[in-house]
Amino acid sequence: MKNVSSAEPQQENLGAALLASPVRRAIMSALEENQQRHESSAEATIGLTAAQLAERLGLHVTTVRFHLDQLDKAGLVASEFTTIFGVGRPRKVYAAVAAPQPPGRAELNLQLLAGLLAESFGADRTPAQAGEQWVAQNLELEDTGPAQSAGEWLTKVGQLIDVLQDWGYTPNLSTSDAGRSCRIDLVKCPFLELARANPDVVCGIHRGLLAGVLHQLGERDATISLEPFVGPELCHAHVATTHPFRNRSASIQEPS
Repeated sequence: MKNVSSAEPQQENLGAALLASPVRRAIMSALEENQQRHESSAEATIGLTAAQLAERLGLHVTTVRFHLDQLDKAGLVASEFTTIFGVGRPRKVYAAVAAPQPPGRAELNLQLLAGLLAESFGADRTPAQAGEQWVAQNLELEDTGPAQSAGEWLTKVGQLIDVLQDWGYTPNLSTSDAGRSCRIDLVKCPFLELARANPDVVCGIHRGLLAGVLHQLGERDATISLEPFVGPELCHAHVATTHPFRNRSASIQEPS
């Protein structure tokens, strides 16, 4: 059904205000119930006329038309003329407009990256600095100082994995050098096409993200490198700590 009203940016707030009215909420409910009934019976969805709504709600048709006009202008209902009722001139019918779907993961990822790119260019930052700035502004991580053991270091790498998952990655982890060095397999990068077109920029942001997370966690001497496109949908991130671990065996006292 075609919406005869144009949607404007301020309509979302206008729509919320209009639905404060019990009458308008009742009209919307009646339209939604009508659409659900047709969908459940696999029939073509037919809107309701102002007269039909007035009869269902026990209201005067003039009152219903007034409220429908307001809802139509706000983009909450759509209207069209139909001859489905048979003889006579076409009648105007109304249907509730489905609420817009929230953006999906891919769209959110692109919005995030676009914002970081804008920051990078607009504030004269390098892509890596833009990634670090995002961490500083959006994450609250506990600075516990540099890890004193492999277990402490891997706990911090685990928090880094959580951040990567939030960004849309599917990371896998492997370790070497007694836990000091970690390779993170970045599977199906959510920014894959952009990374292929602009590897220095996109990978630079990701390097800044990794560095920013570890820095917040107290790992200021960590080394970070990226190895892009080792496979069609695979990149490697290498992170390692250069801070000396404490000698745990020396701290274990012999029993007396």
